[in-house]
Amino acid sequence: MIFAAEARSGYRSGVASDRGDGRRSSGPWFASDPSTSPIQAYNYGPSRHVRRRKRRKGKVILIALVLVVVAGVAWAGVRLVLPRGAAAPLTGFVPTGSSPGQDAEQITTAFVQAWTSGNLGQAARYTDHPARAQSALTGYRAYLHLRKMTATVNSATTAAGATPREKVGYTISATVASTDSAGALRGTWKYQASLVAYQQKNSSLWYIAWAPDVLAPNLTPATHLAAVVVAPEILSVGDASGNALTSYHDAGLTSISNLLGSGAPPGYGSQGLDVEIQTAKGKLVAHSQAVIIAPDNVSSLNTTISPQAEAAARTATGMHTGSAMVAIQPSTGKVLAIANNAGFDDFALTAAVAPGSTGKIISSTALFTEGLLNANSPDQCPLTYTVQGVTFHNDQGESEPSSATVTTDFAQSCNNAFDRWWSYVSNGRLAAAAKKYYGLDEPWNIGIGNLSAAYYNTPASASGSELAQEMFGEGQVTASPLGMASVAATVDAGTFRQPYLVDGTKQVTATPLPAGVDAGLKQMMRAVITSGTGAGLGFGQDVYGKTGTADIVGQQQPNSWFVAFDPVKDVAVACLVVNAGYGAQYAAPEVSSFLNSY
Repeated sequence: MIFAAEARSGYRSGVASDRGDGRRSSGPWFASDPSTSPIQAYNYGPSRHVRRRKRRKGKVILIALVLVVVAGVAWAGVRLVLPRGAAAPLTGFVPTGSSPGQDAEQITTAFVQAWTSGNLGQAARYTDHPARAQSALTGYRAYLHLRKMTATVNSATTAAGATPREKVGYTISATVASTDSAGALRGTWKYQASLVAYQQKNSSLWYIAWAPDVLAPNLTPATHLAAVVVAPEILSVGDASGNALTSYHDAGLTSISNLLGSGAPPGYGSQGLDVEIQTAKGKLVAHSQAVIIAPDNVSSLNTTISPQAEAAARTATGMHTGSAMVAIQPSTGKVLAIANNAGFDDFALTAAVAPGSTGKIISSTALFTEGLLNANSPDQCPLTYTVQGVTFHNDQGESEPSSATVTTDFAQSCNNAFDRWWSYVSNGRLAAAAKKYYGLDEPWNIGIGNLSAAYYNTPASASGSELAQEMFGEGQVTASPLGMASVAATVDAGTFRQPYLVDGTKQVTATPLPAGVDAGLKQMMRAVITSGTGAGLGFGQDVYGKTGTADIVGQQQPNSWFVAFDPVKDVAVACLVVNAGYGAQYAAPEVSSFLNSY
């Protein structure tokens, strides 16, 4: 039955009903003339002032016989009917069929017609729970970003129940979309659903028994439908030479392979569209997807991972348990290697720990760009420094005299040469430098599908003793090896190029380092290798670096860091070894191993 079908006409019998004004009426509610009523013993005229006549016994018998006949003919038994000319009911529906099945089909037709035309309030009033129904109908349109909708009603079948109850199926054809925008991905979803319609006891009114699955099968009060974009899958994910990433047996690379396998990055394949059932929190209900448009999957995708760099990184991180390493090509931002030796943990990408003194690269950048210092400025490093009642000590009681330069303090990694400048970079200026020149403190999509993450975070609101700690890479500042490798790569290239794993990935941009600032940072990082904490560790003459040692509350040993770059090899690298010791003792030898092998 198409929802636009005309309502059936037909004869319906009924018994007398109380009009509520002291009079009685009877007959079919749609009768246009009282004379057509099968019961003509009661008139529509007033009776209060009519002279009473003695009732005849024969007329009483005749009335009784007529009532019996009517009661016997009516398929629904005794029920109340609306009087002629009465207003339509506020809820429910008065059908005109000649059987329960026809009546059920009529109310179903009225319901889907109101639903498909967008008259959701009217559709809801055909149910026995209008408020719940209207909320669900509204959610249906919103979550599916519904464009248009048609329905076809099927024949009714008897349903279990004491009163006339009929089950009616119908076919829905709905054009759904990924969003409400004009250019959204859209498709047609065709499916079967059903409802139960019943006649209210002692009434002509019929109702739809409201339940969430009236709208679509398997819906519950705690779930709803949603149209969602489906990313194309990648059937095979490899390194730059096509070797499967999973062949390296690295936690990070395996995770990347799995994520890309389930969702290609933008520009690869084409998206599909599903309708699925979701929880109230928007989580997928397992096995509930209906494919509207199948995605165009990708047979294979090679990443930027270099087999040579990956092999060198795997060997290097094998030196210490708990280590993780990332190598980047500074001239492009390509991620050349991701290596983890921390069980199933992917610290190379997911670590969020204090960077220790490697963070002084960013602190120096803030000081230099604010015009406060340069690499050759005198800058003493006192034995202690106190701010807001917190006293900071340099490691092993070291200090540098007033004649020391910023380069000397940086190379020796003397903390109090940096924390005492906190007030000059307050009001968010340290965080601003990290974002402006290094692209940090904002999410990067490195090519793992549509996933984005921030790999370095500096609280812009830090001040006082907290900001003083952040000036030497502790406190609330956090970093990952990927983030710190990018910092080293930015100093090497003089400008930030966001790391990426898949060609074509849109990269975040940042302001190039001022030439004088970049030259000063290079000077200081080279001094680390020649005369500072990285001296004598086997680094070549073209290597620039910085050690980092970060004390972590609750750990027996500090986290060990080292970052470096080699302009000749066009590579920058960062290494983290958790719960290990000094940066020069653990992370630095791993970086040296990598650079000597690559």
